[in-house]
Amino acid sequence: MCFQGLAVSEDSDLEKTEPASPRRLEKSRDEGQVPRSPELSTFVVLIAAGAGLWLMGGHLSRQLLNLMKDGMKVSRETGFDSGLLTERLFDQSLQALLTFAPFLILMFLVALAAPMLLSGWLFTWKSLTPDLKRLNPLKGIGRMFSWNSLVELAKALLKATLIGSMSVWTIWHHKDAVLSLIAAPLTASAGHIGELIVMSFLAIAGTMVLIAGVDVPFRLWDHFRKLKMTKEEVRQENKETEGDPHVKARIRSQQRAMARKRMMAEIPKADVIVTNPTHYSIALRYEDGKMRAPRVVAKGAHLLALKIREVGQQHQVPLLEAPPLARALYHHAELGDEIPQPLYNAVAEVLAYVYQLRRYREYGEPGGRIPPAPETLPVPPELDPENAASGALHKAEIP
Repeated sequence: MCFQGLAVSEDSDLEKTEPASPRRLEKSRDEGQVPRSPELSTFVVLIAAGAGLWLMGGHLSRQLLNLMKDGMKVSRETGFDSGLLTERLFDQSLQALLTFAPFLILMFLVALAAPMLLSGWLFTWKSLTPDLKRLNPLKGIGRMFSWNSLVELAKALLKATLIGSMSVWTIWHHKDAVLSLIAAPLTASAGHIGELIVMSFLAIAGTMVLIAGVDVPFRLWDHFRKLKMTKEEVRQENKETEGDPHVKARIRSQQRAMARKRMMAEIPKADVIVTNPTHYSIALRYEDGKMRAPRVVAKGAHLLALKIREVGQQHQVPLLEAPPLARALYHHAELGDEIPQPLYNAVAEVLAYVYQLRRYREYGEPGGRIPPAPETLPVPPELDPENAASGALHKAEIP
């Protein structure tokens, strides 16, 4: 039973059930793998071509008519001189190119911008890299009978049906207008024929919007389906992105050890160590003229608190047992920061006692009286997590 559960778990890890991560999407985009819809591009180009002909048709027809008239006029000298004929042909071709240049530029820009509607601007050389796997005949046969091939076949049949039906309807709808052109003068019928052709073209091309409406969602769905990831791939990517948890834990451990080592090096420079006596230890330092308020140079709880006490005793740093003040400093003052302003008065009394003790040790006479420790320390009750409801004055003991 356990082996069956393990097998099911392994199978689920190998199934691509997870959506593609942002990193996977970015990587596929860099490789040129983006959703593309040929039907959308074809529809946009056809509509732009129809609109361009609708706007420029009159100008193009007049220019072409003038070119035809000029081309039919051949002088006697031109007819007997092949050089003049070649020059005349070149001039006529250049004039025709300049006439169609605006329309050709429009088609070029639309054809360039149409794919960006779905995937945005993308330029990469990786798509041009030769891939011998594409020449594998077995994979080619597999693609012929794949799900994508069936969808392409269905779209081709739909396209043929829609365009054919629209073409038949357009011809039938304009049959009377076409027949009436037989009796119309050539100059008048030419412009009307152009309008009929453009209108019919736009109507037939408009049917492509239905095909593009089916193709675009399918291309998006198929693109993201192919980029789906297994749970194992997601875990592996998280490791690569964020780092191995074991390595990260080791780095954090080393960082804590280095920070602890730096903190221990600051203890000999401290002025006093306030203790709980065993739960907390906080080392304070103050330099008159350099610091606005005393700073916490070391703090710790439990075993680390005992270590701070040991280092302090080795370097003869005064120790003061003041549990409420120690708790308040530990919970409301970060390492390297100044003490909170509500604790200024309490710490000031502690430092005054320390300075008196330091002067006694340096200049005191044998048998003299040791400076007394402060009897009470004004610690605000709200800063003491274990004595929030008590008064602001607390006893202080000197070990």
